[in-house]
Amino acid sequence: MLSLKEIKGKLESTITWQSWMNELETDSRIGAIKLLNTWKNKQSQLEKEILAHEEKCLFDASFCRHKTDLVAGVDEAGRGPLAGPVVTAAVILNDNTDELIGLNDSKQISKKKRQELAIKIKNNAISYFIHFQSVEKIDELNIYEATKQSMTEAVLNLKERPSVVLVDAMKLPIVIETHSIIKGDAKSLAIAAASILAKTARDDYMDQLHEEYPQYLFNKHAGYGTKQHVDMIYQYGPTIHHRKTFEPIKSLIKMR
Repeated sequence: MLSLKEIKGKLESTITWQSWMNELETDSRIGAIKLLNTWKNKQSQLEKEILAHEEKCLFDASFCRHKTDLVAGVDEAGRGPLAGPVVTAAVILNDNTDELIGLNDSKQISKKKRQELAIKIKNNAISYFIHFQSVEKIDELNIYEATKQSMTEAVLNLKERPSVVLVDAMKLPIVIETHSIIKGDAKSLAIAAASILAKTARDDYMDQLHEEYPQYLFNKHAGYGTKQHVDMIYQYGPTIHHRKTFEPIKSLIKMR
């Protein structure tokens, strides 16, 4: 009979059902049953991720007229915060994306997993570009127009010209065939990849901003309007990185 340690080791290196595992089904040890159930749950989750991955790939491929067509995904991070830039990303992935299984909407993935996926995406990509739209531009244009302009810049700076551009819920003023996809990061692998690149780049930026303004804890709320962040704005006043056209900053500036 295998020890629990041996069972754990063998299960960790197994991805398909093996004959020796049949005995575990009737094993009287609670620990053995728990290990087997954990393995089953892990495989079930992996199967779901593989299926979701294949569906995203097929979705992107459905916009191609030729096998050589390149699909670019575009997404943003940071439209809602009271501080910091809005960051957009455009990315064209290679045909073989097996290493990106598990890639999903950036909001559905932990920060650690996002960082790991960002590296894989950059290594996989035929081309990618990340654009930072400044607070000044956001205040000058409004957040919608600033985001659209940033997304356009991200696409136009790709080293390879895409055949079609898939954008998460936004229409871009470019001559390339473009499709606005509602909840695109849940449907398109390319958009989901762009979402990860934009989110991780913005988080890194806000972490750096925290070093300059530690009292605001930008590394905790990333500039979003949490109660803690709003309290700090009232206590210390807005910085040059706060959006002057966003409330309550707009009203605070008028009062001064």
